[in-house]
Amino acid sequence: MKVLIVDDEALARSRLRHLIEGMADWEVVGEAGNGRDALEAFARTGADVVLLDIRMPGMDGLSAARKLAELDRPPAVIFTTAYDRFAMEAFEVQGVDYLLKPIRADRLRQALERASRPTRAQLAELELQSDNKDDDGGRAHIRARMGDQLHLIPIEDVFFFRAEHKYVVVRHRNGEVLVEEPLKQLEEEFGSRFQRIHRNALVAIDQVSRLEKVGRGRFRLYLRDCDDCLEVSRRMLPAVRERLGL
Repeated sequence: MKVLIVDDEALARSRLRHLIEGMADWEVVGEAGNGRDALEAFARTGADVVLLDIRMPGMDGLSAARKLAELDRPPAVIFTTAYDRFAMEAFEVQGVDYLLKPIRADRLRQALERASRPTRAQLAELELQSDNKDDDGGRAHIRARMGDQLHLIPIEDVFFFRAEHKYVVVRHRNGEVLVEEPLKQLEEEFGSRFQRIHRNALVAIDQVSRLEKVGRGRFRLYLRDCDDCLEVSRRMLPAVRERLGL
């Protein structure tokens, strides 16, 4: 992720740059010496995180943070300062962390990791995106939370839904996630794409490669580009055959 360092002291900027260069997932994309230059540097670089000193000549860090917070896609802001008295104001302008100088490498890493988590505004935007409709009128994505992260799974990438206890497993091209939506609700919404093959499973019709008999009265569905195979219940077999044109 991209980091912008803002501090009026060149030595402080150099120290932060040195600490970040030792962290694999972070890249310093710019520096600035005051709040106004920070806004211009952010406009150029599109940094994900801004390390922002508070006491600087001209526009200070708090004023710059307020300006950044007004943007459509604001960066995460981590305040870096020698003074603890600004902490309350820093969090009022949506700072994700507040580091006191001299800054330790482990504390900086912790703050950067916190800054990489989606903000409430970003989560709300992702949830809005997941509610966008596809050509059939259903959602274009399945939304799944994993800890602090929100995953959007394109419905066209889903192989099947399988109910397991109170959750539903969503098997897709890049793995699987758990959701708490009832299987019946998913069937009602995505019935044009998916077929129920068992009381606990829905399969994407366009992902089916073959239906194979594996024993007396037992059939399995095999899928393209997926190692899983799924049992078809006797009750659902006629509907599955009809849907597949068999």
